[in-house]
Amino acid sequence: MKNALKTLVESYVTEHIEEAEELLNELGKIPAPSRQEDKRAAFCREWLIAQGAKDVTIDEAKNVICKINCEGQKDLAVFMAHMDIVFPDLEPLTVTRKGRKLYAPGIGDDTSNLVNLLMAAKYILKNEPKLNMGFLIVANACEEGLGNLDGCKEIVKTYGDQIKAFYSFDGYMSQCTNIAVGSHRYKITVKTAGGHSWLNFGEPNAIEILCNLVEKLYALEVPSEAKTTYNVGCIQGGTTVNTVAQEASMLFEFRSTSQKCLELMHQKLEETIEAMRGEFQITTELLGVRPGNGDIDQEALKAYTEKSKEIIREFYEGDLDCDAYSTDANIPLSIGILANTIGTVKGACAHTREEWVDLDSLPAGMKIALSILLQYAEL
Repeated sequence: MKNALKTLVESYVTEHIEEAEELLNELGKIPAPSRQEDKRAAFCREWLIAQGAKDVTIDEAKNVICKINCEGQKDLAVFMAHMDIVFPDLEPLTVTRKGRKLYAPGIGDDTSNLVNLLMAAKYILKNEPKLNMGFLIVANACEEGLGNLDGCKEIVKTYGDQIKAFYSFDGYMSQCTNIAVGSHRYKITVKTAGGHSWLNFGEPNAIEILCNLVEKLYALEVPSEAKTTYNVGCIQGGTTVNTVAQEASMLFEFRSTSQKCLELMHQKLEETIEAMRGEFQITTELLGVRPGNGDIDQEALKAYTEKSKEIIREFYEGDLDCDAYSTDANIPLSIGILANTIGTVKGACAHTREEWVDLDSLPAGMKIALSILLQYAEL
């Protein structure tokens, strides 16, 4: 990074770090379950307008989209951080500060990354550098769990052909990934006539059938082309100890970095269930799909990622985490769009109510986020 640019970035962050901490504290209190991000969306839209944004909308997926320099532009760069957190709370969240640690549900995943993106966007809005392409600053919905990346899917569906660069700010500092872990998630239910454990002994038992299905699924041979896994995460069903179970269900998923392997596993699941059919009913409900890596120019993706890694190393000392993850970047990567997911904060205990972030890591994270944006500007 050129010295003049680095000096500019460091100066801006130094002048605005207190504002960033205040924004994090305020935004961290606003509840935002997946598909119920309305309050955070309204806050983010109003905040961006207050910074001088002229074109800020909330789409049908509840994404907040701030367009900068997009009029007449063919090419777009997307910079995204998700609003939703894993907890269902609809009342204000409790934010607690202990020394330089800030505690709150979702404070690191992904509230602090969203703050770093918003503060980077503020620089662009206030200083109006000449941009090489249109910018979409997106506070997106539905990244977590069964949100199924629907917010990002809507962005790519709407602007896909124009997107030439994509960055998701998510995870902890050191993370820089360009490998998508895709997944298919199902609820599989078995129903039988059931009955009395003594009088109807020997009749089909939904629990026994479901256990048999689990055994067969765990005997499946996974594809060798890419790492592929499967898991039964939850089983429920039955009535009492003296009842032949009428119904039992399980939550089942398989994951892979390869879209081809995901499709092959889907085929194996269908074949396994079809081979078991008998005097009972098996139904499969698809709960969510996250695509894996699609057909993408690997050399171009490698070069693209190296630029991100160079920027991160300017402000972060330590090894980079370039492992595969399941993030919003799955969607562009699945259709050949260059994309990275980059973490901009230090913390721990993600997806727990004890999650915390280190406030002293915010400056470095802001510098990383702003530098990622400014690589598409002429200064």
